[in-house]
Amino acid sequence: MTGMAERQCTSVAAADNSALTSVRCHRSILDLVPGGWWSARVTLAAVLIMLSSFTSCVQQDAPAPAVQRSTPPPWSAPRDAVAYIEAAGLEPQPVSSKASSRFTELRVIVDKAPVEVPAYVGIDRVRALQAAVHTHDASGQISLEGRGASDITLGQFFMLWGVRFDDHCLGSACGGVVVKIDGTVTTAPHEVRLSETQRIDITATT
Repeated sequence: MTGMAERQCTSVAAADNSALTSVRCHRSILDLVPGGWWSARVTLAAVLIMLSSFTSCVQQDAPAPAVQRSTPPPWSAPRDAVAYIEAAGLEPQPVSSKASSRFTELRVIVDKAPVEVPAYVGIDRVRALQAAVHTHDASGQISLEGRGASDITLGQFFMLWGVRFDDHCLGSACGGVVVKIDGTVTTAPHEVRLSETQRIDITATT
């Protein structure tokens, strides 16, 4: 079998049925295309551009709505964080936002058992967006990075986490909630500005 790149020849009889024939040879089937290789390459480039334009117009799935969980721990970080960022009244920012970086520590105990503060609270990895308050790991360290970070409250952080947090309940634990800011009990935990703290301790009972 001859390859595509090999010369292909066709004998063509003369119109007057004489013995004279002409021989037409083509290096490949693309030589049969008007314009030859150049035309084929231009056509291929146009197809690739069209495909690129089409895929760039495909939209991501709409994020699931934000839900505040009233369940026992553990509580994972919401996958569609952008919905929680907007529910908390915060601005979705690129994950590269690092302005005004500072940190605070959060410790949570429910019924005398430590509760993990998970990684990626406030970070939407699907859409590469984050809130100005978020977690990078499960160490309990909360990062304040980005525009408006100095004004974010503890109540907004729990909105991002998707966990019910009020004066009486933390998740399903509604037997009492005590919040200490740098060792001092606060009576208005929702309004505490995270940028003004170094450590937050929350203890809840069922």
